Amino acid sequence: MFFKTIDFSKYSSIKIGQPTEVLMLELNDMIPSDRYLIGGANNLLISPTPPLLMMLSKDFATIEQEDDMLIIGAAMPTGRILSYAKKHDITGFEFCSKLPGTLGGMLAMNAGVKAYEVFNILHSIKIKGEWRKIQDIEHGYRFAKLGGIATHAKFKIKKGFDQALLGNLLNLRTNQPREPSAGSAFKNPKNDYAGRLIESIGLKGKRRGDMQWSEIHANFLVNLGNGSFEDAKYLIDLAKETILKECGVVLQEEIKLL
Repeated sequence: MFFKTIDFSKYSSIKIGQPTEVLMLELNDMIPSDRYLIGGANNLLISPTPPLLMMLSKDFATIEQEDDMLIIGAAMPTGRILSYAKKHDITGFEFCSKLPGTLGGMLAMNAGVKAYEVFNILHSIKIKGEWRKIQDIEHGYRFAKLGGIATHAKFKIKKGFDQALLGNLLNLRTNQPREPSAGSAFKNPKNDYAGRLIESIGLKGKRRGDMQWSEIHANFLVNLGNGSFEDAKYLIDLAKETILKECGVVLQEEIKLL
């Protein structure tokens, strides 16, 4: 293991944060219990005083075939997983085209697009050095209780990459803002949409400093240039409190505040 200084104002997808010392884990390292594991920082909002952080190093950015299984390291970027699947005519990973970040982040929150979720195609996950099958892991819409740090995952290989599905999923990007963001700020409540609720209370386009609820998709909190953690948190809290008061709905963050 070694330390690396990461400037989250450049590294994170929402472009907020400061240079922070992060512990990089290498293969066979003992994983500390007093640090928070991060990945590609695509759904993170880093505060001025984050907890102690760690990341999986490039040792875990691997992908290999073993019999009828695909074994992927948790630090593997989703874009490279998609490219591998396309090159080797493997289906099931087309939805990765909509998901930035790494496999580890996908596993930790059961990431997905519409009806496509990573747990739908998973066989097992390596946690604390042991393989655990997905039926033994509690999971659901945008959550998974892994019970430890995932370092690798296995997927049963199915042939037939679906180019048409890939195209349809890519078309969904037309309603997403181009400005820096951390993706969807809130999980969709049951039988409703967080973006619709934010728009219904008049917060779509609401701005504080350089942070704004996007005018394109209300559930995206975007950075217009020099956004701060304080302004972002103000808008998140405002949306939660107003929607609870006016709609009686408790919103849960999909974005992670550290």
